[in-house]
Order: sequence, then structure tokens, then C-alpha cells
Amino acid sequence: MEWFLRMPSLCNSTGTVFNMTPPPWGVKSSSGWTPESAASIIDHTLLRPNAAEEEILEACEEAVRYHFCTVTVNPAHVALCWEKVRGSSVKVCSVVSFPFGLSKTGIKVREAQAAVKDGAEEIDMVMNIGAEKSHDYDLVLRDARAVVRAAKRMDGHVLVKAIIETCYLTDAEKEAACRVSVKAGVDFVKTSTGYGTGGATVHDVALMRRVVGPKLGVKASGGIRDAQSFSALTSAGANRIGTSHGVDIVKEFGALSA
Repeated sequence: MEWFLRMPSLCNSTGTVFNMTPPPWGVKSSSGWTPESAASIIDHTLLRPNAAEEEILEACEEAVRYHFCTVTVNPAHVALCWEKVRGSSVKVCSVVSFPFGLSKTGIKVREAQAAVKDGAEEIDMVMNIGAEKSHDYDLVLRDARAVVRAAKRMDGHVLVKAIIETCYLTDAEKEAACRVSVKAGVDFVKTSTGYGTGGATVHDVALMRRVVGPKLGVKASGGIRDAQSFSALTSAGANRIGTSHGVDIVKEFGALSA
């Protein structure tokens, strides 16, 4: 946990100050996390294709209530979420080329631009997984760099995360994907979509942190359902957690503090 405390916060990077009622917590658990500090690095995620509008709105309400870092949704829901959370500290995060990363680069660029136009302040872009497996890193770099440049050209405060989908990669390929991500100018590398054959692991997070160093973010996502996995992954080097179980996790930290 100590390394995380030394890193600058990547949430609310615009410096905007919000007048918000503080969450009902503050006591530290035995792990060192308070419910509030845990919530501040959680991307509250709802990416199911069958999510109804009322579920999307509920996720937004939860994100505001628990002061999550973002609400992370599919591009079709960005504008709706922006309307729901604006005026709060919560940002809207949109996925791009989800979940396979195999859209043509121009389509990825337009999708990212549309998401930013609709109010997204963060973009979770799936890297070209086939190109990663083919070791065509020139293509992976061109693809990712184009999205980063397009998003940041629209809004210089936008954060871009590169989803490398670790479950399909060897350790050597994970390292290469991380190096390409750094070169492309992303703000975070991210483990998983949650729709592959596996999710975040301590091994992969530690590997990614070792490759990208202390200045880039590492987001763990996929299969994170409780405080124990949250703590293990942050101890390994993650400073952002993507999960649809954020409410359960912060409540568990609250119970551990009692």
C-alpha cells in the first residue's frame, strides 16, 4: 500500500472542486484501506450487453453515493451517464473496441472521439489482441497511439487506458504489450476486459507494474469481487480497480473497520 500513497491521484485530474456530502465512513480496516479510499480508485463497471436503462441509472446513482472514481459503461450509455453524474466527483469512462479490440483503427478513433464528445473523461481501449499474438507490435503501436492522440486532441485531460487482455498472452507478450502501451502514450495499462478466459491476477499486475514503472497507472479488472482480492491486487501494484462489485467491496471494508 505504501507505494500507492506516494503516487499522485489520477482521479479528478482537472482540479475541479465539488461540494459533496462526505461518505458515511472514515475508520481504517486492518488492511489499511478505508471504504472511502477504496472507493476512490474503483471504476464502477456495468458492461453487460443486456443492461437495461434503469440498471445503468442505478449504477450512476451508486457511483455518486459511494464516491467511486468513475462509472464505466459502453459507448451507447455515455451521454446518459454524463447527465446523471455531472456536478459530482464521478467521471464517466467509456470502453472502445470492446471486448475484442479488433475494430479498424479509424473506427476505434471515431468511437473514442464520440465518447469524449458525449462526456467521457476516461477511455478504456482494447488493444488489437490478434496483433499482440502475432507479435505485430508496429500495428499495435499505431493503433493505440491513434486513439490516444485523437482522444487527447479533443480534451487534454482525458485519460486513456490500454486493455492488453492478459489471459491470452504469455509473460513475454504481456511485457511487450506494456512497453508498446507506454510508447503509445497511454495513462494506464489494464489487465482484462472481463470477457476473456480469465481476469486480473497478482502475478500479472506485478509484472505490469514492473514494466511500466511508478509513473503509469495499472488497472486490475476481471473477477474482483471482494476486499481480499482488492487488497492483494493493490499490494501487487494496481492503483485502479475495475469491478461491478464495488458496493460490496466498500461495505466489506466498512465491516472490517468495525
